[in-house]
Amino acid sequence: MCIQPNEDRSSKVSISINDTGVIYVATGADYVDLARQSRESLRATNPDIPADLFTDDRDAPGLEIFDQVHEVPRQHARAKLECLPRSRFKRSLFLDADTLVVGDLGDLWRITERFDLAMAHDVRRASALIQVGQAVSTPYGFPQLNSGVILYRNSGATLRFFDQWARAYHRSGVARDQIVLKDLLWDTPARFYVLPPEFNLRRVPVLDAWEPQDARVKIIHSHRLMDHMRLGGPRIRDLAGLVQAERLALAQEWRALGKDAPDRIDWLCQ
Repeated sequence: MCIQPNEDRSSKVSISINDTGVIYVATGADYVDLARQSRESLRATNPDIPADLFTDDRDAPGLEIFDQVHEVPRQHARAKLECLPRSRFKRSLFLDADTLVVGDLGDLWRITERFDLAMAHDVRRASALIQVGQAVSTPYGFPQLNSGVILYRNSGATLRFFDQWARAYHRSGVARDQIVLKDLLWDTPARFYVLPPEFNLRRVPVLDAWEPQDARVKIIHSHRLMDHMRLGGPRIRDLAGLVQAERLALAQEWRALGKDAPDRIDWLCQ
């Protein structure tokens, strides 16, 4: 798998620099460095799409790769909550720093013609970590959505939702913003859509099971890109290194359960 260059857009929605764009939020040198890497992948695959950065250090080196750089209005672990409504674009795609854009985003923006915001399901949906809400109990089929990739339009409903999300998060005392996000999405009047996994691919090895016509990967979102920050060791800078790291992590997780490959179907169907 490799990053695909921008292809013919003649049959796709015209992208206006004034209407659509990507935003990143990164505080601290390590996360800014990751955001730069993601921005480079976006430029390689979608050179017409502008991208802005919200950060705590507007004088950091290398920020010229972003079209505009903005100050983070409130510094905390989930600073994106205050930055999302401040996007200058009418239609925005927020990307976490640990992402790689590997395909043409095409007419993704058309989703915002019918929906206020869109996100993909989180992984580890069989765990309490992803099923938990703060005050609302939902069915298994309504797990947390991953907030590392968010497509949205600058509508009144969206701005009200972001304000509720930020307020609820700061009141909650929880560390993960997805917990209160899950509660709010259950009751929100805003129209939201669940993106298919190729727009927020969290597990690269699942591609082994995909057939050629199943999907085309657009955005990879992997914590393995942060392993050098969390675990030490070499920095992962390309897809080959990422695939190798994810395969190793997957094998280690199954071994930790004491399950061999032939037993996986029984385990997953429990």
